[in-house]
Amino acid sequence: MNQARHLISLTDLPDDQLRTVVERGAEHARRAALGLPAAPTLAGAVVGVYFRRTSTRTRTAFSAAALRLGAGVIAYGPQDLQTNTGETTEDTGRVLAGMLDVLVARTADDPGEMRGWAAGQRRMAVVNAMSSNEHPTQALADLTTLTLHFGSVDGLRVLYVGEGNNTAAALALGLSRFRGVLLDLRTPPGYGLEPRVRALAEAQAAAAGAGLTERHDLADLPDDLDAVYTTRWQTTGTTKPDPDWRTVFAPFHVGTELMARAPKALFLHDLPAHRGEEVAAEVLDGPDSIAFTQAENKMHSAMAVLEWCHGLG
Repeated sequence: MNQARHLISLTDLPDDQLRTVVERGAEHARRAALGLPAAPTLAGAVVGVYFRRTSTRTRTAFSAAALRLGAGVIAYGPQDLQTNTGETTEDTGRVLAGMLDVLVARTADDPGEMRGWAAGQRRMAVVNAMSSNEHPTQALADLTTLTLHFGSVDGLRVLYVGEGNNTAAALALGLSRFRGVLLDLRTPPGYGLEPRVRALAEAQAAAAGAGLTERHDLADLPDDLDAVYTTRWQTTGTTKPDPDWRTVFAPFHVGTELMARAPKALFLHDLPAHRGEEVAAEVLDGPDSIAFTQAENKMHSAMAVLEWCHGLG
């Protein structure tokens, strides 16, 4: 194995490697559609999967991805590691690095803990399967999905509607690095992107010849949208201090009227979905929705991520 590579933020991926991982994920999806098995590129490797928060898609995606690539999997529950009894993050990382090749972790906290596991480790790669401020592997699955449906991410026009949460942050940090992309975010007042994330995404967009805007209403939507994206209003592991937050979010519901304003657009959702809240059932289950294909692509994208972390590609 080559030196392990960590994926704690999309910023850990240089531009060329971001494209490589996305295209590799799309390649895995194309092969699966033809009924072709994946090559055992991770044969002999051991992948740890540690989730302190609930997960259906991401946990299953990385577990299935590792197995399909020939790796073994060790799963840890939220109470399984000795960090619960006072062992330091750094000591835990040193111990795990002597036995694992990759650790996929969801903490829903600041990614500093993951950086602690990764500190000084040259063998064990650490993958952020969602932290409070970014969901990088979700964005890679989204970019893989867009690549499969449009042939390329370059030049796409994407509308994001909803909270500026960790999924929105990762989407902004990913899409803003592709040439000619327009990402228009419509977030409820007081629930926009973190200023740090927005500033970084805007700088990336300027360098790539892309466009990124954020408003807090649904007026004057862009023309010729390729995709409309939303997420559930109650992000995993978070609460909202404003008891009246639903009133603020209500105008950002994605229903048939909004989709009619983007007649050529596909609909994406990172799931799980709450029909009748952030999205109408007619939209999520309608002919323009690719949300469940998007979910399946998390596994194909996870395969590409594990290969990249293992020094391949």
